[in-house]
Amino acid sequence: MFGAGLWLILTTGARLNSPRTISTVSNSPQPSSAPTPAPNSTNASQTPQTDASKTAEGNQRSALSILLLQIIVIIILARLFGAVFRRIGQPPVMGEMVAGIALGPSLLGWLYPPAMLFLFPPASLAALGLLSQVGVVLFMFVVGMELDVQLLREKASAAIMISHASIFFPFLLGASLALLVYPTLAPAESSFAPFALFLGIAMSITAFPVLARILADRGLSQSHLGSIALACAAIDDVSAWCMLALVIAISESAGFTSSLMTVALTLVFIAAMLFVVKPKLAGLIERRVADPKAARGLLAAVVAFLLASAWVTDRIGIHALFGAFLAGVVMPTIPSFETFLKTRLEAFTSAALLPLFFVFTGLRTEIALLNDWSGWLVCLGITLVAVAGKLGGSMLMARWTSMNWRDSFAIGVLMNTRGLVELVVLNIGYDLGILSARIFAMMVIMALATTFMTAPLLSLVKIKSSTVPEVST
Repeated sequence: MFGAGLWLILTTGARLNSPRTISTVSNSPQPSSAPTPAPNSTNASQTPQTDASKTAEGNQRSALSILLLQIIVIIILARLFGAVFRRIGQPPVMGEMVAGIALGPSLLGWLYPPAMLFLFPPASLAALGLLSQVGVVLFMFVVGMELDVQLLREKASAAIMISHASIFFPFLLGASLALLVYPTLAPAESSFAPFALFLGIAMSITAFPVLARILADRGLSQSHLGSIALACAAIDDVSAWCMLALVIAISESAGFTSSLMTVALTLVFIAAMLFVVKPKLAGLIERRVADPKAARGLLAAVVAFLLASAWVTDRIGIHALFGAFLAGVVMPTIPSFETFLKTRLEAFTSAALLPLFFVFTGLRTEIALLNDWSGWLVCLGITLVAVAGKLGGSMLMARWTSMNWRDSFAIGVLMNTRGLVELVVLNIGYDLGILSARIFAMMVIMALATTFMTAPLLSLVKIKSSTVPEVST
């Protein structure tokens, strides 16, 4: 049924008109630069002083000094917003995401454009973007490493059914929504199939790291409900990234043969990592992790391995993040080794590099592009479709597996958490030219809204650590 429905959507969408070019919507990730001042008429005596002042200003605003200032401001603001959001019952990462939006054209650029241009001159965004991508690569490695394969085996029956429903329902709804928004919101000259498939995947994402931290904060990680939710989110993550790799292969390939080659190479690489590399890594790492002298060399080897995996998938034609995620999945589950990596990689990545990614996303997000009531209605429609597909699909399937309505609703709420992973996926779509600036802003708002509603909805149904799930008969 899923395949038939998707085929019908893609066949219908192929007959739609090409997207209209909207002059007011720019697909450039850079904010508009300040106007170039007209040359002044100066006499010879003024020239040396002017040149000297320009030289001093150029030294003060070197590329390194700009980047350092950006990192300082971003980290401080991210910590402040994270602390505020924690006080109101939200995960700190939610505050960091909002801080990124606040530093972009949606708030700072709207209130005082010269300040945004001073902090983020267009020429500096390439370096900021690359550094933020390194942070996301390290983050995806940690996400893959946190994947609990043993938990997936224990909760396989219920988790597979719920996670697949939480992918198929929102995927079909998102692809169906593409039929309505493609003519006006897709980038000019883009084809329907990648746009519809990408919209479906964006609706299907669950933020596994954010969900895990919400459960830990509420003391639910070891409960039956928390174990099911973690298993569902893990399966959802793996499935969604595999589907995203397929969509990237289709959108980036020159033709059908090239797409098949990309998919085949991806499958070969996955098989090699899981069945060749993973068994050998366990023995190699276990012998070295017990030796304190080998700790520095081990960390360097792991970082080199994850970067090599990311490089391979990037060269294959999918995305570097998929390789980093897969590198984390094949890491051996040795508690001391996991602690060793998390204390060195996760803390630095979360505190210093991920906030850069949030700001880079914020610089691309122009909420001012939703400049009429129809734009806000479409944004509301996208959010409602996302909630109906993800929360509704997960809840109904959880109920089908004999969970009571309260726990089924809680599963749906947790699976509806999109957070950081959604922003990563949206940026991939933006970089590939699949998403226009206007729909990118709408999808970012949807990601923030669905993540923000998680904690209040869980509190509404009084899901606490003392909750003992009831099983309906």
